[in-house]
Amino acid sequence: MSKLRRSILYWILLSPMVVLALFPFAVMFVTALKPTNEMLSSSWWPNEPTWRNFIDMWGETGFGLALLNTLIVALATTALVILIAIPAAYALSRYRFAARGAFRQFLLISQMLSPIVLVIGLFKLIVAMGLIDRLSGLVFVYIGFNLAFAVWMLQSYFSTIPRDLEEAAWIEGASPFKTLVKVFLPLAVPAIVVTAIFTFIFAWNEFPLALSMLRQQDSYTLPIQIFNQVGGRYTIEWNYVMAAALVATIPIAVMFAWLQRYLMRGLALGAVK
Repeated sequence: MSKLRRSILYWILLSPMVVLALFPFAVMFVTALKPTNEMLSSSWWPNEPTWRNFIDMWGETGFGLALLNTLIVALATTALVILIAIPAAYALSRYRFAARGAFRQFLLISQMLSPIVLVIGLFKLIVAMGLIDRLSGLVFVYIGFNLAFAVWMLQSYFSTIPRDLEEAAWIEGASPFKTLVKVFLPLAVPAIVVTAIFTFIFAWNEFPLALSMLRQQDSYTLPIQIFNQVGGRYTIEWNYVMAAALVATIPIAVMFAWLQRYLMRGLALGAVK
C-alpha cells in the first residue's frame, strides 16, 4: 500500500473522532456569529453572520477583566507549583529517607479527593486567613490541589535520568546546586513542561472552588464570568456566551500547539515507575 493510500485510510479511520472533537467548537462558532434575532432559528448557518458579537461580547460580559484575572491566577499557580515541586520531586527521586514510600502513597491518595468534598472546609480556612474574594486566596487553594500531582509527575520522570551525569559533574568540581541547575534540570524540561501544562489547565478551567471563593465581579475568573451570563437570568444572550466560551479556549489551544513536542516527550518518557 502506498504512503498516500495509507494516509487516506488513517484519516478515514480517525474522522469520527475528529468530528466528535470539533463538533462543540463548530456549534460555539456558528452560534457566536448569529445575530440576536436569529438565535432561535432552526437554520444551521446564520443568514446574516456578524463578527461584531465578539467585539460586543468583550464589553457586555466583562470578558477582559475576567481574562486578566484568569491569567494571573493560572500563571501564578503554575509558577509556584513548579518552583515548590522541583526540589521535592528531586529529593524523592535521588535520596532515601524514612517514610519515603509512605509519602509517595500519600501523594497518590490525596489525588482521590474531589475539590467539591473539601469546599466547605477550604471556604472556612480562606475566610479565617482573610483571603476571601481575593485572587491570592484562590492561588493558595489551587497550589494545594496541584502540588501533590506535580511532585508525583516530576519524581517519576526524574528517576529516569541517570545519576552518572550528576556524579560526573561533581567530579569536575560542580556544586550540587550548580549540577541541579546546569545538568539535571535541562534534561527534565519535558517533564516540567508537561506538569506546568496540566497545572495551568486546572487553574484556567477550575469552576467550583472559584465559585465558592469569589464574590465580587471584579475578581471573577473566566469560568465564573461566563457562568454569570447564564445562571439566574431571564434572557440569555447565547451569541455572547458562545463567543466568550470560544475565545476562552484559544489560549489553551495555542499553548498545546506551541508545547506539543515537550508534551509528547514528557508523556512518553515520564511513565510512573
